[in-house]
Amino acid sequence: MPGIRVLGSALLAAAFLTGTMGEAPLAELSPGQTALLLAFAGCSLLMAAAIVDGFSRHWTHGIETVAISGGLIVAALVTYAARNDLQMVLDRAIGDIADGRAVVTDKGEVVAARRTDGSFILNGKVNGREARFVFDTGASTVVLRAEHAADFGFSEEELRFSVPVATANGSALAAPVTLRALTIGSITEHDVPALVTRSGALHANLLGMSFLERLTSYEVRGNRLILRPKDVTPAG
Repeated sequence: MPGIRVLGSALLAAAFLTGTMGEAPLAELSPGQTALLLAFAGCSLLMAAAIVDGFSRHWTHGIETVAISGGLIVAALVTYAARNDLQMVLDRAIGDIADGRAVVTDKGEVVAARRTDGSFILNGKVNGREARFVFDTGASTVVLRAEHAADFGFSEEELRFSVPVATANGSALAAPVTLRALTIGSITEHDVPALVTRSGALHANLLGMSFLERLTSYEVRGNRLILRPKDVTPAG
């Protein structure tokens, strides 16, 4: 059955190309749906060829091939039915493996995956120096750890700890500062108000509202955080 195998392989190749490179819909089907349809047709042809080949050798081989093919079909159906749950697990695994790494889309959106502890970690820069933040809408402003302040250009002598803040370790005082530049992915904001906590008061820098409110929008969609800069229109 070489002809059927060649056709099946060609359909699988078409499915791969459509899924990875396709952009325009085909007969009201999205590229992803078209790719799935082509892959199903290709796999069906390859399985049919294998079954016919098995029976041509011996009926026991044919029955064995039918059983294997049926098992593969059931596994594929179960996987497809649980695709949302599997995507959630995959997203969270990516969030842990690529800790702090964000993806910049062709629209300029910054997208990060949720970690297994439920948080979003984002790598960025403060005044040109590397920094890591926890996304926190509960923080009214960007908050920096005192341990990192010197790296960002704030000497201990110029910090005036006068603003009361609530931390996981209780109440503390923080020093108001202004960040010349704060960058997350492809998004850079200038003259961002921030606070610097005293040493030991905070376990991580917080990406709070003094940065987030400057964006066009931000949202948590499933297990992904999406930050949109001013020149990006939210998807409708």
